[in-house]
This record gives sequence, structure tokens and C-alpha cells, in this order.
Amino acid sequence: MNLSRIIEHWAAQFPSRTAIHFEGVDLTYRNLWDQIQKTSSLLQVNKGDRVAWLGYNSPDMLVLLFALARLGAILVPLNWRLTAAEHRTILEDCGPKWIAFDGDFERHARQLGTPPIEFKLNARPELVGTDADDLLIVYTSGTTGKPKGAVLTQSALLWNGYNSIHAHDLGQSDHVLTALPMFHVGGLNNQTLPALLAGASVTLHKRFDPGRWLADVAARKPTISLLVPATLQAVISHPDWATTDLSSLRMLNAGSMVVPDSMIRAFHARGVPVGQIYGCTETAPIAVVLLKEDAMRKVGSVGKPALHCEVKLVDGEVWVRGPNVMRGYWNDPAATAASLTPDGWFKTGDLARIDEDGCYWIIGRSKDVIISGGENIHPAELENVLADCPQIAEAAVVGVDDARWGEAACACVVRKDSINEQEVLALFRDRLAKFKHPRRVVFLDSLPRNAMGKVQKQELKRLIAGG
Repeated sequence: MNLSRIIEHWAAQFPSRTAIHFEGVDLTYRNLWDQIQKTSSLLQVNKGDRVAWLGYNSPDMLVLLFALARLGAILVPLNWRLTAAEHRTILEDCGPKWIAFDGDFERHARQLGTPPIEFKLNARPELVGTDADDLLIVYTSGTTGKPKGAVLTQSALLWNGYNSIHAHDLGQSDHVLTALPMFHVGGLNNQTLPALLAGASVTLHKRFDPGRWLADVAARKPTISLLVPATLQAVISHPDWATTDLSSLRMLNAGSMVVPDSMIRAFHARGVPVGQIYGCTETAPIAVVLLKEDAMRKVGSVGKPALHCEVKLVDGEVWVRGPNVMRGYWNDPAATAASLTPDGWFKTGDLARIDEDGCYWIIGRSKDVIISGGENIHPAELENVLADCPQIAEAAVVGVDDARWGEAACACVVRKDSINEQEVLALFRDRLAKFKHPRRVVFLDSLPRNAMGKVQKQELKRLIAGG
């Protein structure tokens, strides 16, 4: 049995029900299943082969995912915001046989060295995929700046789907509006895949646009959607916010980082409860959920452990165990051993407290990571770029508050020779994705260090906050 059996079931049970609405076209469950079968028969892959995907949100990505599940192969979704150099690093690590891409990224994809996907009819494709097989490798940057590929099995996605169905009270009558990018587990696994597993319908946006999100809430009447702080703010700030009918939304979920109370209360004032999903790429991602019933009275909390998760605090750090947790990091046993205990607990690196009702409140991160607009930025990646510049004696990167993005990267630089802010910022062009670039550069005479010589980043943040 493999993950695609769910679509096969709904195609037989409700063939004419809309599975995905995209760019004005309805794709029924029967249409979706037919496309999965056809793609399975054309894919030239063997069990365990990797296939990369580079593109905006599209039903094609979902068809490819389910087809690979039937064949026991693995999808590697690529963040289209990354540079070609960053993509090559990922592709060299996981060694995909093919790369699939949409038309917007053809030129970029052909520069990466991985052959474009070929489709050729297989008379009898060997359908060997099972729930135990690896299905998804999602890359997340490590604290060393080296990307790490979290490996999720078909079973992990299925159990994550059960967690989502519980978190959203998701059923066949629901209609999910997906606008977040599906190269992240948030956009793919929080609601989109679970909706299809539940037999619900999905309206899929190619890219997030606040005006279009509001327009489709009014016109298509979704019951559930998911946003992150940057997109929440964009929606609330849009000119149509006050006049758009939001009454179809029985709840909205938010995640990826601590969500400001003001954004949550703005939706509450419009009668839309805002739940929260806490987790990470390695947990597929659903680990802790704030249910609709608790949304109004627990503003700011991420809620309680998901239905099929165990969660505990170890010295204040959140540890998660469950069937949705990754198998490990691709080709990186050292990182796997550092993050997963022998008995299956994943160490998130996030710090939390538990209140008297058993609800979790995230209070900080032990891992050195900046979350900007829902994207993870690891300072080591930026520091590696700064270290290559001969005009810079030393540098460190920290996160600072940002009204639009929640957090933004700030480069703290000690000069060796003359260099200005614009010249520092220019170092990142074509090296790192634009969302990772520092929004600010601060020049210092020296970096604060402790007795062991380690840069004291909290002290840097304090100095920057104090001007």
C-alpha cells in the first residue's frame, strides 16, 4: 500500500468532486487519479530514485508526488527563491536522477546540471511503493550553513495528515485555500495534502498575493486557510481587508514562528478564530496545535501536542516523538545522531514553557536561526559570505525585529579596509537568495566575545537595539 491509494479511493467514491481548483480550472478526484496513473506509467525511475521539482505551486507537483509514491521513488522540492549555486549544492547532496520544472524556471533549471525529466511509456511499470518508503526530502539549512535534507517517509506524511485532520477538524465538506509555497512542508503538509487525504477540496494559488487571497476568500468561500506572519500582515494591510467577506472561514491557522498577538486579534475582530501549528521540517511539520476551541482564550500559545505526537521539555527545549518525525537527514549520519535520540525523540532547538492547562508557549530558540517572513535564515550562511571579503576583519549576523518580515538579518561588521554598507550588501548578490540578504549593516570596532572567544550574539542584539 502507498500514499496514492487515498486518491484512488476518493476517485472511486466521489469521482466528480473537485480535488484541486487551479488557475480557473477544476480537477476532479477522477481527473487527479487519471493523471497520477498516466504519470506513473511514463516516469523512468526505479525504487529509491530522487526526482527534483522546481516551480511555483501547481497540481503537477502533487501529481508527481503521488506518482513517485506508487513507484517507491522520492520527490525533492526546491525552494525557487534560492540561487543556482544554492540549488547545485542541494542537488549534489541528494543526486536526483531527473529534475522536473514548470515553464517559469526552465532556463534556471537547465543550468543546474541535472537532466530534465523524461517521460516514456512503460508497458508495465513496477508499482513497488509502500508506506515504509522514503517519499520526500525537504532541505533546511543547518547551523553550519550546509543544507540538510530531512527525509520523510510515506507513512510520516500519512500520520502528519491524521494530525492535521485532528488540528483542523478537517472533513470531506471542507475547502482549503493554499497560497503558501509547497516547497515547504508548511504549504504542502499542513493543509494541502491532508485535505486530499480527507476527501476535501483545495483551491491552489500559484503564488501568494494578498489581494488574490482576499478575493478568493470572498468568491470561492474556503472554510480553512493557512498564513504565516508576513502574509498575515500583508492581508491585514491590504486596502480590501476591511470590506472583504470572511464569513466562510471557520478558522485560520498560522505558523512558522511566534505570531504577534496584534495580527491574531485583527482576525478575531473579524470573527475568524486563529489557531496555530507548531513544528518544523523534521516533524513533517505538525507537532503541537492550538485548536479552534482554544483560539480565542489562548492567544499566543501554540496549543497542545498533536493527536499522534508525544512532546516534552528537556531543560526547556521542545522534544518531539511520533510516526510523523523524519527518518533522518539524507546522507548525514552525524547530523541525524545529533538531532534524533536512539529512542526516537527529535530535539527541535526551540525553548518553551507549559502553562497550567498543558498548553505550550514558545519563548525562544536555542538554535541560531532567524525566521524572516516564514523563511529560515541561518546566520552561518551569511557569515560564510562575509568571511570571503578581504575588506572585512570579522563579522557576525543576528536577527533584529522587522515590522514587515517579523525578523530580518543584520550584518555586524568589523572593517579591515574601507567598505560601506552598499558594498557589503552587494557581496550577497548571486550568492544567496534575496530573502536571506541582510536588511541592515552595522559597523563596529570589535565584536563582543566571551572568555572562550565566542561571539556574544545576545549582546550584539542589545547593542543594536540600543542604537
